[in-house]
Amino acid sequence: MGVVFAKTPKGQDEIISKAGGLTPRVRRVLIFVDGKRTVDEMRGMLQADDLQHTLGMLEEAGYIALANAASSQPLPSITAFGELPTTHDPVRLQQARNFMMNTVNAFVGALGASSLLDRIEKADSHPSLRDLYDEWYHAIVMSRDGKREAEALRSKLLNVI
Repeated sequence: MGVVFAKTPKGQDEIISKAGGLTPRVRRVLIFVDGKRTVDEMRGMLQADDLQHTLGMLEEAGYIALANAASSQPLPSITAFGELPTTHDPVRLQQARNFMMNTVNAFVGALGASSLLDRIEKADSHPSLRDLYDEWYHAIVMSRDGKREAEALRSKLLNVI
């Protein structure tokens, strides 16, 4: 991926203050974001299986943004999620719910994630499913087989969530 991220003012403050409560691994990724390195270059340096997810979390939290190649300054943030439906779309909601539940069952197992499965099943809106997205992704990445499929699954889920 030839995408380049730069730290926002919030990200630069976080490097100094450590006030955001980032884990050491997430903080290390933030430190490597410099407005010049591509995601592929960082992937070679960081040995993080979920680098794309971590970058997405940092972007959504406002620590980084896509960089303008000419100035290495952040562009306005673009979230990983698409636009929410203007009206409640029960079919799309059920597709997202089913996808999340089926992938958790397949890669983690019902016993290993029963609490997450219950919350996914009870989610009654796209925003409530989006709130469970990070936990879903973490569960998938932490499984042996899910780790290999995580990015493909993530892309598919983002199409419906």
